[in-house]
Amino acid sequence: MKQIYVGLTGNEAVATAFKQARPHVAPAFPITPQTEMMHKFADFVADGVVDTEMILVESEHSAMSAAIGSAATGARTFTATSSAGFALMWEVVYIAASLRLPICMPVVNRALSGNINIHNDHSDAMGGRDAGWIQLWCENTQEAYDHALMCWRIAEHKDVRLPVMINYDGFIISHTAESLHILPDEDAWKFVGPKDLKAGYSLLDMDRPITVGPLDLTDYYFEHKVSQIEALKRAPKYIAEVYKEFGQLTGRHYSFFEEYRTDDADLVIVALGSTAGTAKDVIDAQREKGVKVGLLKIHMFRPFPAAELAKALSKAKVVGVMDKSASFGGWGGPLFNEIRSALYDLPARPKIHNWIYGLGGRDTDTKQIVSLIEQLQAIAKGREAETVNLLGVRL
Repeated sequence: MKQIYVGLTGNEAVATAFKQARPHVAPAFPITPQTEMMHKFADFVADGVVDTEMILVESEHSAMSAAIGSAATGARTFTATSSAGFALMWEVVYIAASLRLPICMPVVNRALSGNINIHNDHSDAMGGRDAGWIQLWCENTQEAYDHALMCWRIAEHKDVRLPVMINYDGFIISHTAESLHILPDEDAWKFVGPKDLKAGYSLLDMDRPITVGPLDLTDYYFEHKVSQIEALKRAPKYIAEVYKEFGQLTGRHYSFFEEYRTDDADLVIVALGSTAGTAKDVIDAQREKGVKVGLLKIHMFRPFPAAELAKALSKAKVVGVMDKSASFGGWGGPLFNEIRSALYDLPARPKIHNWIYGLGGRDTDTKQIVSLIEQLQAIAKGREAETVNLLGVRL
């Protein structure tokens, strides 16, 4: 299929994908580094390129509340946020998932205070990992655009009907211009398609009256939570189907995670987001030196593909998990704990170690990745090492 080769920032690319999906409603409130995404979408609205009701609200809590009201009527709805804005949404983020509303929301990842910091880490999204949303993660602008198209097909599927976060690193992706391929508007629309109003419920459907948001005590609350659990269990099947169809359309193929030079790797790094690009360059250089190292980059963090990851990592000798967020008072970062749990039942587990890195936007350069690989090599040779480590911090 013919595609258009353009140069866009991550925020511009996501706004373009959302424009192509023709949403009905977009509640918006600015917060760095998400603001420019909504600015670009507002341009599309002002120019008449997309017929979307854009609602400017007084806070992020209001943005998600408005999104819930909109989505509950059956309208295709999105909003966007970052960091403390995501935290201010906290109550209603849970409600959106509990009501099974297919809202799509870019989370332009930024450190969650204090002290105040506007740069990238993953503490915002990781704080919301158990809110009931599907979480998809992107390495670069191309992946952000692609997932911003695919998210609608996932969220609105009749057997899923859950909200979706598209995570991409603040400034590193959101404000950096890259070359990428986008679909022509009509082809993108053919892929996304109109919202199937029969796939969910609508407060405006007078023939099927419902109650939304009632008091839900001991009699049915548990069962309603189970419905969310079961929907998330079903989601991977349909995420895989959307990935496959998108790959056939564009030639860009996705799966729950990407394996980079892992076929014969003794050492495997696991990472989320833009750091994967740096790691790939270092891995290529290390391979030329004969070091058998690879990368596993996760796209789908929620629902967590535990069985598939266990299989993919089972042949490694040492796994190094990189977490761009700290789990304060816990033992290791969020991604590390998920990976370690997934590998627990393997008859012969690889050694698993964790590196906390990049907090508050601390640059993660090639020298740090080389250092991590050297530590993995030493562990593989039997050297004792801390299970949880720091990378790139001044000591």
